[in-house]
Amino acid sequence: MATPTSSEPTTSAPTARTPETERPGGTRNRRVLAATVAAQSIEYYDFLIYGTAATLALNSQFFPSVDPVVGVLAAFATFAVGFAGRPIGAAIFGHLGDRYGRKPALLGAIMLMAASTLLIGLLPTYAVIGLAAPVLLTVMRVLQGISVGGQWGGATLLALENAPPNRRALYGSLPQLGVVVGLVGGTLVFLLVNSLTTPEQFAAWGWRIPFLLTVLMFPVAFVLHRYVEDSPEFRRAETAIEERRSQSSVVRTLRNPKQMLLVVFGYLPATISFYVIATGMIDYGTRELGLPKNTMLTAVMLSMIAFGVGTVGGAWVADVIGHRKVYGIGAALAGLWMFALFPLVETRSFGLIVLGASVGQLAVGLMFGPGTAIWAAMFPPETRYAGVSLGTQFSNIIGGGLAPFIMVALFAATGTSLSTSAYVAVAAVLSLIALMLIRLPAREAKERTA
Repeated sequence: MATPTSSEPTTSAPTARTPETERPGGTRNRRVLAATVAAQSIEYYDFLIYGTAATLALNSQFFPSVDPVVGVLAAFATFAVGFAGRPIGAAIFGHLGDRYGRKPALLGAIMLMAASTLLIGLLPTYAVIGLAAPVLLTVMRVLQGISVGGQWGGATLLALENAPPNRRALYGSLPQLGVVVGLVGGTLVFLLVNSLTTPEQFAAWGWRIPFLLTVLMFPVAFVLHRYVEDSPEFRRAETAIEERRSQSSVVRTLRNPKQMLLVVFGYLPATISFYVIATGMIDYGTRELGLPKNTMLTAVMLSMIAFGVGTVGGAWVADVIGHRKVYGIGAALAGLWMFALFPLVETRSFGLIVLGASVGQLAVGLMFGPGTAIWAAMFPPETRYAGVSLGTQFSNIIGGGLAPFIMVALFAATGTSLSTSAYVAVAAVLSLIALMLIRLPAREAKERTA
């Protein structure tokens, strides 16, 4: 048994545990983890395919321009608009999740994502309806962002709050594998469609297929509604929540924003690095270096293996040696490795491109894995959904949403990839400072079950 200091993120032990909820292999745990990973997978498939489509089709179909750089910037600007909707979703679903439960908020976010993504796949292009096309695309992208902003916190907290007290990082990391499944699944679909269609067919209708496959979201929502119960930790906190019905958890979080701001800056290198590699690097390789689309898509897809290993492996180690230690290693590696990533891509060697992307995503995984446990430990259960969701989603606006746009703009302005590497390095330094400043409430300075 070890007694942590108040500055080391741990989690409070539940006041009561049944054998089913305590055992890692319990039926309840397996059901919750399966449902949250599936929900996160399809949610991120829906959200991330937009970034790939923005590079491969949406720039010409919705933002026609004689200058290809302008078209790409316009498409990536709409990509960033989706991130602008994420804090709105965090506020809406964070309030609902802290007041009525993690599960109903998660279900609402899932249904919103399914509807908005299907509509993107059905939208007429600029050639058909003119300026209305990019306007409608932007609206759907905002709705996608609202959905992800609400869904991420629900899936993560539902898994984490069902975890044994010494496995919080591991359980909280498993829904993050949905990012891997979603990105790999989306990339595979685009690779398949791109291989089976001519360039003209892909531009005309092929790009729509990945969006229309979001119908798979509906059976996942049914299973979640029918077979998964809400978090026992939330139910134990319902008395405190009932006493504060008149006070929104969102308002309470924003009135005392210190913890939320630490999450914002702590999360920056994770979200920036992920989207620079997963989205910006595809554009850089295809447009600037003239590499084939399938080469870059495959390299990014393979790098997701490293992301998954870093996420789960990092969380497992973090539960043993400390969450912040592992997260700090990931942040430092992300900031340093970015200076090697672009020179490796510029070799035009497929193997070196995969190496560069994989080490970068491994660093991101070392942050994603323990990060959820760190952020959750900073807030009490009655404001946790709002606090965690708002912090991570504001960080996603500053980082993830703008990262591909900033990357293209920096390269256009400077003519060198070093500017993007410096951008990520600054974010890593800010994150390390935020980690050092984190102090947990006294309730969290308890004996950890090892």
